[in-house]
Amino acid sequence: MKFKWAVLTFMITIVAVLTGCEPVLVLDPKGPQAETTANVIWISIISMALIVIVVITLLIIVLVKYRASKQPDDYEPPYIEGNPIVEGIIVGIPILIVAFLSVVSVMSTYEVESTPVGYEEQEPMVIYASSSNWKWHFSYPEQDIETVNYLFIPTNQAIEFKLYSHGTISSFWIPQLAGQKYAMADMVNTLNLVAEVPGDYLGRNANFNGEGFAENTFNVTAMPQEEFDTWVEEIHATADPLTEEEFEQLLEPGHLGQMTFTGTHLDFAPAPEGENSGHNHGSTTDSEDENTEHEEHNDQSSSEESEHSNH
Repeated sequence: MKFKWAVLTFMITIVAVLTGCEPVLVLDPKGPQAETTANVIWISIISMALIVIVVITLLIIVLVKYRASKQPDDYEPPYIEGNPIVEGIIVGIPILIVAFLSVVSVMSTYEVESTPVGYEEQEPMVIYASSSNWKWHFSYPEQDIETVNYLFIPTNQAIEFKLYSHGTISSFWIPQLAGQKYAMADMVNTLNLVAEVPGDYLGRNANFNGEGFAENTFNVTAMPQEEFDTWVEEIHATADPLTEEEFEQLLEPGHLGQMTFTGTHLDFAPAPEGENSGHNHGSTTDSEDENTEHEEHNDQSSSEESEHSNH
């Protein structure tokens, strides 16, 4: 009786504590990409819960039904060969579970990597999100605006983020809008999302990159398109232009508040993509020019050798 009351008290306490907690952000999606991620997490939680419940139930049954105390001291268990049915179950079920979770993972990965469902025909708005120790720089090339540590986006608009870093590897993450993706120094990664609900959302760096990691956060505000257009007009009317000298100062390690500029650093410090990519080893034209010069040098050397042999 005491045991039952103890269990009941424990369950009531757990329910009371969880009721007072804020919802886990990743399980409170406000966009299609985040919703896909949340669904996969719920599927994984339910699958694991079922497995744990079944395993613990079978363990209790085996411990109670086949405990040693029920047998005499001289008891010797009979020799039993393998049971094909039991072996098929203990091998087949795990295979089915792994196959199911693999299919779910692959399908969801392709879904979150592509343009959100329902927005395929819409031209995405491109925003370059770059990190430095320990700040986030958001460049709007179409609007000719740059912000530091905060982000304004229109709702129901496909957004294509171009992610890269000015230093150490960071991880761009807005839990309620999309999963995390790495920002690296020598390449650009792409992340797609849509905010379907207006509001303020937390964004952060999810990859440890030094002593300032804990405060490497940014605010995201999603608003209707009309309000976003008004904000762009206000920035062009009030903000100062971003200069190369000031941008170099912004890249110095440390924390900053929210800042806004007209123009973007992409004009004088382009993102590492295309011909500016760290993985670009020269264009086809450059290679052809180098080959031509090499051939001309070989022809000249051959002529000199021929003249020398004639003499």
